[in-house]
Amino acid sequence: MFLRQFPYYIAEIAQAHEGSLGILHSYIDAVAKTGAHAVKFQMHIAEAESSKAETFRTNFSYEDATRFDYWKRMEFTFEQWQGIKAHVEAVGLDFIVSPFSVAAVKMLEKIGLTAYKIGSGELSNLLMLEAIAKTGTPVILSSGMSDFTELDTAVSLFKSRNTPLALLQCTTAYPTKATEYGFNVLAEMKLRYQIPIGFSDHSAKSSTGIAAVALGAEILEFHVVFDKDLFGPDAKASLTFPEVKQLIAGANDVYEALQNPVVKNHTADFKSLKTLFGKSLAVNRNLEQGALIQESDLESKKPANCGIPAADYKQVIGKKLLRPLKQWDFLTENDLS
Repeated sequence: MFLRQFPYYIAEIAQAHEGSLGILHSYIDAVAKTGAHAVKFQMHIAEAESSKAETFRTNFSYEDATRFDYWKRMEFTFEQWQGIKAHVEAVGLDFIVSPFSVAAVKMLEKIGLTAYKIGSGELSNLLMLEAIAKTGTPVILSSGMSDFTELDTAVSLFKSRNTPLALLQCTTAYPTKATEYGFNVLAEMKLRYQIPIGFSDHSAKSSTGIAAVALGAEILEFHVVFDKDLFGPDAKASLTFPEVKQLIAGANDVYEALQNPVVKNHTADFKSLKTLFGKSLAVNRNLEQGALIQESDLESKKPANCGIPAADYKQVIGKKLLRPLKQWDFLTENDLS
């Protein structure tokens, strides 16, 4: 598989760079310090993917008259993309890109990339999917807007080409509410497609990705932003870099735990601790020789193995003391008849 390891962490910059090449490169350096494995971009070629008729998904822009103008402002040249890829590789990250046109696919094949990420809005764009399948480059599919019929078509297309493939559960809502996560779909997709399964998150909470790993996600994708109050359509659905570090540390712990199941009946390693924390029976008051032991006479004291086990207290009730005992003395079998 093309993924380095599981969990595999993909930090998406998307349009957080606001069309600034300098800001984009700052994001690459920031992602490299988090423990993520890959950085993901979106490649927009406005003339190829959009038109003046496209409306805004959300009314966020104060400088773009149309959505087309916004995509135009998000563009970079071929040479700039080459520099972006070189920087990503220099800091040890994988270079993953979401194209939104066949033209973008053609450019990316010239540049080279680790994998294509296909956004959920493009899953029915079979023209572009076919172009990607012909390249042989690995693919990560996002399922946000798609039902299983649409997913079946896309997955079959890539499997028929023997394309290395992974699939992410995703909900197209920014930010996503807990009632919309769809964690149950992870197991359904794993059973149905038998490929690596992950979670594409827009909740803006590190706890969501940690929970997804606990429920079987092998890949986590999340948007990143320097500050959630910044301009842009995805900022409030993103994680800050301290949150990314928290996510990765927590998810790694959960994944390691899942790979090392505990056999509850294997307690040999706790033998010394069981003695230390275990309890032996003692008497809670001075008792004369010949006294009959009552439950009200008994206490339990650490450690174990200093007398009759506390668990066996019922067996001593009604028995006679063979010698006097002082308050808090341990009670042994030799003290009873």
